[in-house]
Amino acid sequence: MQLNLERPDYTWFLRGADGAQALVNDRVLTRSFFLAPETLVEDWAVHDARVLTAALLEPLLALQPEVIVLGTGAAQVFPPAAALAACLTRGVGVEVMGNAAAARTYSVLAGEGRRVVVGFIFAAAS
Repeated sequence: MQLNLERPDYTWFLRGADGAQALVNDRVLTRSFFLAPETLVEDWAVHDARVLTAALLEPLLALQPEVIVLGTGAAQVFPPAAALAACLTRGVGVEVMGNAAAARTYSVLAGEGRRVVVGFIFAAAS
């Protein structure tokens, strides 16, 4: 069986992620970032989901998504309730999961044409 890589109809597509890196188009990213089908913002100043604030979510919310998928590293780590409330009070859904699951979820939602933003959190390099 022959397999072909089909590229989506949008600019930035996510090919996979784990707790240490993500592959966006043909670029390997190792620092926190967020992504929407037509937007890539590198060096998002978040290194731990447990200290995520509403202010740090503002750039994601500015993209006017219907849902934010938050990849919190190798494992699922919930951010503070106040950070999640910043999304929910604006009618934006939030899904929190490990990076690998976030990558899969984002790809499905983006492929369906949904207004989705995904944020990936990687620990700061020591």
